[in-house]
Amino acid sequence: MKIVIRMDDIAPGMDMGKFRRFKRLLDEHHIQPLIGVVPENHDPKLENLDDERVGDRRQTNIAVEVDRRHSDRRDAMTVDDMSEEDPGFWRMIRGLQTEGWIIAMHGLHHVYTTKKGGLLPLNKQSEFAGLSYEEQSQMIRKGKKILESHGIATDFFMAPSHSYDKNTIDALLENGFRRITDGFGRACYKRFDMAFYPISFRRDSVKNDTRDGYTTFVVHTNTLTNEDFDYYSKLFDECNVVSWNEWLMVDPVEADTFLGIREYLMARLKYILVHKRW
Repeated sequence: MKIVIRMDDIAPGMDMGKFRRFKRLLDEHHIQPLIGVVPENHDPKLENLDDERVGDRRQTNIAVEVDRRHSDRRDAMTVDDMSEEDPGFWRMIRGLQTEGWIIAMHGLHHVYTTKKGGLLPLNKQSEFAGLSYEEQSQMIRKGKKILESHGIATDFFMAPSHSYDKNTIDALLENGFRRITDGFGRACYKRFDMAFYPISFRRDSVKNDTRDGYTTFVVHTNTLTNEDFDYYSKLFDECNVVSWNEWLMVDPVEADTFLGIREYLMARLKYILVHKRW
């Protein structure tokens, strides 16, 4: 089994030290991941205002104290205004895309507005699932426009908390998205006219799986510990971890009739196992 790496929660306020440390590890092994970039982050958990970030903000005359008040400030800004924010971050993202990293749009604000698990109920929270098609289409359109204002073009979507529903997929298709990083399995598959690139169900079993196929390991660099870095260093040394571009060269297969049911039940089982109280 070949493994690809997906990095979630990429936003201007993330822990840049951990991000760069993980990038060095990837570069040492010539691995190009897929990264989920939040177009307009409103999630305070993704904010880590270090000295470098403060300096970058001051250069653009944006007060850090005001920046923490996401909703009031950003709702009054146009996309053109936002294109002047965090220039260092967006230069970095464009540079990573040039290096061969794959960019996915990771929601819009990364803020959970419903308690719906959607089609893949790994969690009971969502930015999208449960909202109307019109609301979701507007959010997706805005996120895409923000990314484009920073020179980032993508047709890949990464749902916060893996939660999306049929309205999400219809809205994505309407706005030019054709690929989603989610689902379970060993192959990219086609469903609802969308290509799905599955994530791993159980990491330990993947590492010992000698069958053909690909799967995705999900990484949140903001919360990595030293033990986590040791884990990934060993994983990259011992397992067949490849770049995303290799998987993208493989044509998706057509999903079978019962795939949606299997995925739903697997996601519910994983949720129960993760949240079970002993």
